[in-house]
This record gives sequence, structure tokens and C-alpha cells, in this order.
Amino acid sequence: MNRLSLEKRAQILGMFSEGMSLRATSRLADVSINTVSKLLVDVGAACMEYQDKTFHDLLCKRIQVDEIWSFCRAKAKNVPEEHQNEFGWGDIWTWVAIDADTKLVPSWLIGNRSAVCASEFIADLKTRLAHRVQLTSDGHRPYLQAVEAAFGDDVDYAMLQKIYGPGQEQHRYSPPQCVGIRRDMVRGNPDPDHVSTSYVERQNLTMRMSMQRYTRLTNAFSKKIENHMAATAIYFMHYNFARIHKSLRITPAMEAGVSNHVWSLEEICALTK
Repeated sequence: MNRLSLEKRAQILGMFSEGMSLRATSRLADVSINTVSKLLVDVGAACMEYQDKTFHDLLCKRIQVDEIWSFCRAKAKNVPEEHQNEFGWGDIWTWVAIDADTKLVPSWLIGNRSAVCASEFIADLKTRLAHRVQLTSDGHRPYLQAVEAAFGDDVDYAMLQKIYGPGQEQHRYSPPQCVGIRRDMVRGNPDPDHVSTSYVERQNLTMRMSMQRYTRLTNAFSKKIENHMAATAIYFMHYNFARIHKSLRITPAMEAGVSNHVWSLEEICALTK
């Protein structure tokens, strides 16, 4: 069976990492769209598996969590009736956790914005941590039960809730003006100076800038949920292991002690069997 060379696969992966679409990648790399799609899924699965095995016993101290919206196939209002409430059609939410110190993203989950997904996401995050952490989320209510179920009393947990001005009209793609914040100390003894979601919100912006699938006003949305999940896994692999963080001057994985070098695109491609 014919297979692309490692150099060609790395070239295609580099285009993925720069946010290029599958068809643009196919044209520039001079390979078929089916080859590009298959490589996306294969490398995505390998990246997901590697990070799942690697991210355990992490010495994180401060974790921030948030959710970022996107959609697949069609926006919720345009989903055909026969596919209503079917995963992979309409709204897709990516739950993201980031270490405020190392900037590592140790856990993420793609699903809806329900309490079930919140519980699964927080439970997975808990399994990756070596000791007690300070955890900060926004005011999304499902976090309360999810954190209690996963951590019990073994966490310093706070919610940061934004306060919006009264009587202000909400615009289509942005909330009303934020006039203040409220810090709610939920469990344990969180340090008020570190109750923040700034890093994870900045990570959300980085995702939107790096993957057109997450851009709000675009026709580059995901047409298949499998491709959406694979592209996200590749993004986090590249972000954690191959992309030098500007403030750290090394990769987040190196700062977190789970890697001793900057990964090349060839190394990431070599994860596929």
C-alpha cells in the first residue's frame, strides 16, 4: 500500500497547525482530499492516545477551566428535524483545562454543555493531577456538582462570575458590557489573588485563531465530528509539545516536566503506526 513519506506528512501536519482547511492543504501539498482527511483522523487519534497516556501525576497548582462554542455540519437552528439532539449536529462545546503556571492543557472534552459532560470532564481532569490544586471556573452551574463529585473536599475551588450592566442589549456575537466580577469561594480555601479565568479564556482565543473550525463567522466549520475531534487533538498536541510559548520560552510540556525537548512535526507524525 502506498504511503506518504514522513516529510510529506509533516508538511501536511504543519498546514493543519497553521489553521489551513483540508482542501487548501490538499491543493498546496498536491495530494488528494481523501489522503489529507485520512491523515487528519489517523494523526488526531495518535495525538489523543499519546496525551491520554502521558498526562498523569501532573504537579499542577492552579487550574482554570472553561468551555468554548463551535458547531458541526450546521448551526443548531438549521439542523434537520431527523438529526435534532444527535451528537455531531449543531452546537459543539469544547471543555478546556489549563495550568496557569506551565500553560499546559492537560485535559479537554468535546461534547455538549450539559451536566453529564461537565462531570466527565472534571472527573478526567482529577485523574491527571498528582495533588490538591486551586481550581477556578466561570459561573456555569454544572461545575458545582461535577467538582464535588470528582474532588470532594480535596480542592480549593472558586467561581468567577462576570457582572453585566443592567438594561444593556446583548449583541449577536458578544455579551453586554462587563461592569464587574464576583469571586465565589465554593470549596476549600482558594487564594483570592489567583481566582481568575484569564489564561483559559486566552487559550480559547488561541484556539479560534489557530483552527478555522472554531471561528464564529466562517464557512470553514467542521462537516464531520470525527474531523473536528481529530483537529482539536492535533492542535493540543502541537500546542503542548511543539509550539514554544512566548512567555515561557519553552513548550508547556517542557515547563510541566513531561517532555525534555521541543517536538518536531516529524515526531508527531511518527506517533501513527
